[in-house]
Amino acid sequence: MTILVFVIILFIGAYFAGFVGSLTGLGGGVIIIPLLTLLLGVDIHYAIGTALVAVIATSTGSAAAYVKEGITNLRLGMLLEIATTIGAIIGAMLVAYFNPNVIAVIFGIVLIYSAINSFRKKQEHHLKESSKTALALKLNNSYPSKAGNIEYGVKNVLGGFSMMGIAGMLSALLGIGSGALKVLAMDIIMKVPFKVSTTTSNFMMGVTAVTSAIIYLQRGYIIPQIAMPVTIGVLLGALTGSRILIRSNPGKLRIFFAVVILFLALNMMFNGFRGRF
Repeated sequence: MTILVFVIILFIGAYFAGFVGSLTGLGGGVIIIPLLTLLLGVDIHYAIGTALVAVIATSTGSAAAYVKEGITNLRLGMLLEIATTIGAIIGAMLVAYFNPNVIAVIFGIVLIYSAINSFRKKQEHHLKESSKTALALKLNNSYPSKAGNIEYGVKNVLGGFSMMGIAGMLSALLGIGSGALKVLAMDIIMKVPFKVSTTTSNFMMGVTAVTSAIIYLQRGYIIPQIAMPVTIGVLLGALTGSRILIRSNPGKLRIFFAVVILFLALNMMFNGFRGRF
């Protein structure tokens, strides 16, 4: 394979990764890591380092548009980011005591179950009232739609906060963004509208990825020749995805999310069984 063909494949894959990551709130790593490791034969450590750059680019490209449109819940994202940071620190301390490949397989099974539930969930619910904790923290908000602004409430703040801590631990143990758990925590546990959960996840992941990317950069796992076309492709894809999500139907978006989650779960289990984490 020539360098030109390698870069073209990488750019196209990165564009699709940014597009999918922007729509689902999962970050571009869902596509980038399998693309680099399985198709292009790049070492898993360099693939993860490049994926972190992709996550930052996805968050930068789409989060700005979502915040401008008023879809992202900034207060909720900033609160839950505390939990993911704490979880990441705990995960980093526990990494020597757990087999990440076993965790990856278990994580994949959980995601498959979540994907099945996402297929079953047909109707988008909007809470009329928030829990006392959510009201005290002023987490209730609204987002624009074709029918006008839709107000929504938030509940189970402690449960969502705890799940974010688990997401942070998995991120440290497996070297992934754990965007799937972040979206599911806000959607299923906290009952946040799906569009809000995906956009808020995009906003959060950029902050988390920057910290991890610095470590990978210091270890030499981020190669500019690979990261540059990935960054450009992901950024363009994220901008495209952000325009589509604003006008998309939540039900169809949920099905698309479930399909991507299923792909992610199978990929996690495949790599876990092969001992690649």
